[in-house]
Amino acid sequence: MASIPLKKNKDKARAGSPGSFFSQWRMFFRQFVKHPGMIGSVIPSSATLVERMLDQVDWRNTRLFVEYGPGVGTFTRPILERLPADAMLLTIDLNLDFVAYLEAEIDDPRLRVVHGSAADVRRFIKEAGHYQADYVLSGIPFSTLPEGVGQAICVETQAALRPGGAFLIYQYSRFVRRFLTPVFGCVTDSLEWRNIPPCRIIRAIKQETLAQAA
Repeated sequence: MASIPLKKNKDKARAGSPGSFFSQWRMFFRQFVKHPGMIGSVIPSSATLVERMLDQVDWRNTRLFVEYGPGVGTFTRPILERLPADAMLLTIDLNLDFVAYLEAEIDDPRLRVVHGSAADVRRFIKEAGHYQADYVLSGIPFSTLPEGVGQAICVETQAALRPGGAFLIYQYSRFVRRFLTPVFGCVTDSLEWRNIPPCRIIRAIKQETLAQAA
């Protein structure tokens, strides 16, 4: 797999360095204070949670990966480290500060950052030159969304995925399952204790299209 640099400026702190970590944390905390309902936790996800989420992905066969609510790039950078050279990562965020932050911090031809709602995912996929996504990852706190929005996001995500594709969600409750169960064929979840607070890992699979009987 080809290696593609993530940073625009070599003089900037590298991802993972203490300076980079504290810069990301300050940005994350400021946005949590401004928009607590849009961000699930005051603390970014742990490295263990990131690994567990991304270990579910068949990277070799991924051409379009979509991320809802990328924030400061806690998942965005590890996704790009794993993503094939000919694939695309489409990130969608309602927070313009996060959109600007990612565009300034990450320079990668595979990354497309858009400002908007996850409920419009199919339009953003089409505008990016794709038809369907292989995976969609989300940390959006569904329990705090306005009425109807969480359900709309789940319905649109199911439609945006290819058959066999997966909606990968990390949450602090099972609230989102009420929206997933009616539209996805298989929904499973587990708990990752090595995160503050402990986090649920939810996976919803879009059913394969059944072959028509002759």
